[in-house]
Amino acid sequence: MKFRVVFPANIELEEAIKYYDHQLPGLGFRFFQEVAAAIERIELMPEAWTKIGKHTRRSLLKGFPYALFYVIETEEILITAVAHLHRDPKHYRDRII
Repeated sequence: MKFRVVFPANIELEEAIKYYDHQLPGLGFRFFQEVAAAIERIELMPEAWTKIGKHTRRSLLKGFPYALFYVIETEEILITAVAHLHRDPKHYRDRII
């Protein structure tokens, strides 16, 4: 199944990569690798992850305080948020459907 990172999740992903790379060179790449691994897990078993809305599911990242929020569409998986779990949930609450 294909996936697509939609706005503003793509901005959140870019900002997180930049933040981690600024903290420690190469850490942004490690973060990106974990996001890619989480997407692969979602693609293999899209319905296995925690349902947090009628259509939205959450997959936690390993080693980082982030989660991917996604919706399963007919032919693709839409990543709707790259959510930092220690921040105010109001930031992404409107993307939980």
